[in-house]
Amino acid sequence: MNSRERVVIVAPGDDPEQIQNSHHLDRLKPYGEVTVYRDRPKTREEKLERVKEAVCLMNTRGAIKWPAEDLRALPKLKMATVCGIGTDSFDLKVARELGIVISNIPGRTAPLVAEHAFGLMMAAARRAYFQTAELKAGRWTRMDNIYLNGKTLGLVGTGNIGAVMGRLARAIGMAVVAWTFNPTSERAAALGVRFVELDELLKISDVVSIHVKLTPQSQGLIGARELGLMKKDAILVNTARGAIVDSTALVAALKSGHLGGAGLDVYEQEPLPADHPILSCDQVVLTPHNADQTPEGMDILNAGVVDNVVAFLEGKPQNVVN
Repeated sequence: MNSRERVVIVAPGDDPEQIQNSHHLDRLKPYGEVTVYRDRPKTREEKLERVKEAVCLMNTRGAIKWPAEDLRALPKLKMATVCGIGTDSFDLKVARELGIVISNIPGRTAPLVAEHAFGLMMAAARRAYFQTAELKAGRWTRMDNIYLNGKTLGLVGTGNIGAVMGRLARAIGMAVVAWTFNPTSERAAALGVRFVELDELLKISDVVSIHVKLTPQSQGLIGARELGLMKKDAILVNTARGAIVDSTALVAALKSGHLGGAGLDVYEQEPLPADHPILSCDQVVLTPHNADQTPEGMDILNAGVVDNVVAFLEGKPQNVVN
């Protein structure tokens, strides 16, 4: 697209705040009209109204979904970028059919997300939430923690985040095994891990940490059967996407005492409903899908969103996933 042609660029629902006060938005002003909505649209009609003139869409919150019928209702839309790695908020097949470029921001915040996953693992192993709640309730409760040195971490997915998570785990003396849809000996050597089948990983790991993207192939990847294969008192960590794990099965595994705990940053429904069963489980550590939400992470992501839009408008689309 000719950079001299002024276009409409819209962020349809920047809530919680992501890009609305970012200095990176200034770089878009030479290209056209930039509108950032500070609240999420309440209806489909409101959502479509906000972006009906948009050529470029900045989907700073993945909770705003763009299924096929919505994309077909936006004939002016030519490009959209997510504010992170996951692109499951868009129907990529239909976007490709309509000629809409979808871009993401791969790899830049991997250290932040991996550090968060590592923190969730440590907090779950040390019973941090449970013991805090007990002390606040005036109880001095004894419960054994889990010592992770010498234990095994199983990585489900070995992209940028999984790779950093593996390095962090080895730093405290954990052994690391991994599973991915497309394992190679070269990748195993680069990561310093041993690839195993998923069932074996679940059986031998003391902690299972999920790092695959959400696709039709990975949706529901960890269900009742898979949780049942895990060691008694093992810990599950998920900073990828909630729908990769069957939440009903996870709650059952926790309440039965089969699993020792879970550290979750993502959920099948976000924001998490106040009556969600996972909230009644004791040995869980929960965060609101904010693994990369540090000042450094926010700046990296905001820069990446703007970089993607500028690259497209300059006729050199980057980080295209479809």
